Amino acid sequence: MDEAPTSKFHRKLLIACCGGPFLDGYILSLIGVALVGFVADYPVSPVQVGLIGAASLIGMFFGAIIFGTLTDRIGREKMYAIDLMVLVGACFLTAFVQGPWQLIVLRFIIGLAIGADYPIATSLLTEFTPVKKRGFMIGLSALAWGLGAMTAFLVGWVMVEASGGYELWRWMLLSGAILGVIVVVIRRGIPESPRWLIQKGRIAEAQDVIEQVYGHRDMSLSTASTEDRTLPTWDALRLVLSRKYRKRVIMCGVLYFAQITPQYAIYIFGPMILLSFGLEGGSLDIIGTAVISLLFVLGNAAALKPVETLGRRPMTVIPFALMSLPLLALWLLPNGPVWFVILAFCFYAFVSGGPSLMEWIYPNELFPTEIRATAVGIVVAISRIGAATGTFLMPIGLAQFGVSGVMLVGAVLTLIGFVVTYAWAVETKGRSLEDTSSITVITPEQLAKVKTPVG
Repeated sequence: MDEAPTSKFHRKLLIACCGGPFLDGYILSLIGVALVGFVADYPVSPVQVGLIGAASLIGMFFGAIIFGTLTDRIGREKMYAIDLMVLVGACFLTAFVQGPWQLIVLRFIIGLAIGADYPIATSLLTEFTPVKKRGFMIGLSALAWGLGAMTAFLVGWVMVEASGGYELWRWMLLSGAILGVIVVVIRRGIPESPRWLIQKGRIAEAQDVIEQVYGHRDMSLSTASTEDRTLPTWDALRLVLSRKYRKRVIMCGVLYFAQITPQYAIYIFGPMILLSFGLEGGSLDIIGTAVISLLFVLGNAAALKPVETLGRRPMTVIPFALMSLPLLALWLLPNGPVWFVILAFCFYAFVSGGPSLMEWIYPNELFPTEIRATAVGIVVAISRIGAATGTFLMPIGLAQFGVSGVMLVGAVLTLIGFVVTYAWAVETKGRSLEDTSSITVITPEQLAKVKTPVG
């Protein structure tokens, strides 16, 4: 599996797994446009606006932890379609809400489903992907997220231009359900992970999947143990949070936290932020946010090859240092010209490509199969603490401290990400999952001396 060439199956799996992040980016970002129309129809306070933006992120916190551990216990394939069916149902109902609290509750349920999909889909993709393509293929999940967000702003812009306003906000929210149905259909027929089946002692089933995907059976599994080595839920959680893995959890959590908090705030409240900077007239605020989202996508695309050639560590540490510069500039010059504001956000979006990919790659590479989904769920939950808090406080912060203060907070978070990843990020390029998830750390210098794939 580690050395196999990519096939038609891998491409289908990649599209199916990337469907979840695409929906995540689309649904979480489109609310930023739909909120303008919703607020015009229903009186809401800044606190309620913040809760509407943060509800899905709070749901992701619980969804990632609960369903991450459940995925390690009952399997990736069983959870693979159920979570998206819940997502489709909740998205459909958001089109018929009659007040802010109904929307808040449904956004929370949507967050539960999205949070569940992160450990499910990324674990399945990671465990099927060959070593030489693993960083690239997992990184495409981040690219799919950006494409989903960019598509959301384009759809929002089209609807605003077609109607002359934000009256079609219900149709915007309904569109997430339509896309969700398409992803559910694509995911049909994806088999269970052989690595997970082996962990469960279900060797014959693992052999059947390997033969189905790769065309032959793996004779090395003939003597494999049929003992179920799955850890009970609380044991898995304790192991992930134990001293053995604690540093990796903190590093991955801070990486995700520091990268995603400003990014989500920009996506969800992008139009509001740009209006605060003075970008007004027609739907320029939406166009500006769409341009920024395009730069997020281009940054992710530009980082796909370097994570396999330059390595994981440099593509994490160096971009964090660069990402702090435009945020500091916007803090110092909040009244700068429109071109300066757009350029600063676009620079931030483009250089964030490396950490955007690594927030998906590192958690899946640094933990073993028996706790991979649990660990990914915990890391996602850590990131959503910051994302939910930042999103909830964004409209309040804009009202109380102005856009300059908000930019300073983003800059500080980014610098924290730089310090922690500089201290603890390790190199995993070119190593098998069994090797990257071990506790022994191989330095880049040692890795360069290895002539054949480790493990």
